Formats: sequence, C-alpha cells, structure tokens
Amino acid sequence: MKKIAKWESPSNIALIKYWGKHGGQLPNNPSISFTLTNSKTITSVELVSKTDKNIEFLFNNDISESFSTRIENFLNSISSELPFINDYSFIIKSKNTFPHSAGIASSASAFSALALCLIDLKQQLGFKITDFFSEASYFARLGSGSACRSVYGGVALWGETDLIENSSNKFAVSLNDIIHPIFKNYHDDIIIVNSEKKHISSSLGHKLMDTNPYRNIKYKQSKINLNELLLSLKSGNLTDFIRITESEALSLHSMMMLSNPSFILLQPKTLQIISEIIRFRNHTKIPISFTLDAGPNVHVLYPHKFTDEVKEFLSDNFNHNCQIINDFTS
Repeated sequence: MKKIAKWESPSNIALIKYWGKHGGQLPNNPSISFTLTNSKTITSVELVSKTDKNIEFLFNNDISESFSTRIENFLNSISSELPFINDYSFIIKSKNTFPHSAGIASSASAFSALALCLIDLKQQLGFKITDFFSEASYFARLGSGSACRSVYGGVALWGETDLIENSSNKFAVSLNDIIHPIFKNYHDDIIIVNSEKKHISSSLGHKLMDTNPYRNIKYKQSKINLNELLLSLKSGNLTDFIRITESEALSLHSMMMLSNPSFILLQPKTLQIISEIIRFRNHTKIPISFTLDAGPNVHVLYPHKFTDEVKEFLSDNFNHNCQIINDFTS
C-alpha cells in the first residue's frame, strides 16, 4: 500500500529579523514573523518502492532538476533522523499560489510544506511522534531557516528567549495564544519593486554577518526590539509595533551596507514607496507601516479595519507601475 501525504504552507514575513546564523541553521538572534495566508506552497510526497532514481521533483508539473538536487541533498542530510527516507524513492509534486518570481520567500513555504509531509509520512509509517508541528518546524529549519516559522499560522517565534516558555533555536513556536485581536487578519500587501533574482543571495548575506563589525550591536538591539515587540503584540500598541518593525527592516539593510564586501538590495523605488507610506500615515493618522525582506520589495502592514482607505492609497499611487500582491496573516 503506497503512502502519500499532502500539505500546504504559506510564506512568512519577519518582523524581528533573523540575519546571521551558526551551526546547523541556528539563528544568532530570535525572530518573530507574520505567517501569510494566500501566498503558499502546496506539496505532495509519495513514497514508492526503491528504484535507481530516488527522487523525482515536479514544480507546476514540470521536472525541476536544480531544485531536485537541493531536495535530494536535504533528504540525505536528515536521513539519519528520519531513517525511512533510505527505504523509499520519492515522488514530490509542488506548486505555488503566487508567481515564482514575485519576490516572496518561496523557500520558507516550500520547505515547511515538505517538512509537514515528511512528519505526516513518519506518522503513517508508525514511528512515534512527540509533537507534530514542533518536529515539522525542526526539519523545515534544516532546509531553510525561516521555513520553521511558516509551519504555524498567525504569529511565530524562532529562537531562545526567557520571555517565551519552550522557545528554542531548533524550532519555532506559535504565539497566537497571546496576541491581541487587532493582529488577527493583519494585512500585508506586497509591492513588487523588482522580481529578478538577487545579485547577493540570503545565504551569502548571512555568512557576511560573521565578519560584520556591527553584528554584536545588531544582535543586542534585535533582542531588545523582540522584547518590546512582544509587549506590543500582547497589548495591541500599534505605535510601538510600527516603530519597532520599521527599525528592524531598516537595520537589516544597514547591515548589508556595512558588510565586507558591502551590498545594497534597496532600490530608488523602494525608498520612494517608504516615503509615501510615511507621508500617508502622518497625514491620515492611519496606522499603516512597512517592513522589508532581504530584497527591494515593500511589505505594507495595516489592521483590517483600514482596508478600504489603504487599498485606495495603494491603487492611486502604485498600481500603475508596480505589481501588488494582497495578503494577510492567517
């Protein structure tokens, strides 16, 4: 009897940024993220009798040799912890609900969906499961660090902190039980400034933090920001939420500029959009804000109750020359 598992998992956007790592994908500072809803990966994994070809990976029904190699390396790296991997060949089918080049972190959604399938199969095969989602988060992390947060909907924390019980560098935990209602269905409209492949990969960016002379200052500040953001997420204090998340976004890119060699992923359009968001917020007093990933695209954050006003602002200012992907926290 064949075994098959199918899961979907969305991308996420970090509010407190993870930038710099050590060991086996372990973070140098804790991070907090919003998990998205619409921008997700849907993956199925089928176990079949062992053949010479161990892994067949199809993305949007097409064979992807490059990603097959990455998946094969990932599965081989975890086979000692999931021994059934050595007993089967794999047929993996995956697709995204968002354009592959849309500037959304697809590795987070891809590896979290794959990890959920693997733990499902582990359970089907009769192996003991201690905690389903914690185990999935653990293995997702080994494929792509930020993927460990995508296993959970809503708000997730990855990294050890004394403020959250059971927090860990090895897997993420959900914060949904302590989050103020205003952050439920919080909007994240992503303005795509440039969807081309980055000239500096995130992996290299993380590596450059090892020699960045300001890294310890950044890690110390991020831990302070995390403490303050947790308070604002619990209380619903949007003023502090905006201040902290925007500071984290800009400090992430400042670390890139201060690396050796330095690099800049922001583009003139990015800065223009940020200026327009701040101008709109100051004029209307609507608590709209921005954050950035490791690229030029702008994530526009705001509470659900202001949807109509913000949609009009985005349409009037950016729809004519930028793609906008509408999403929200799950």
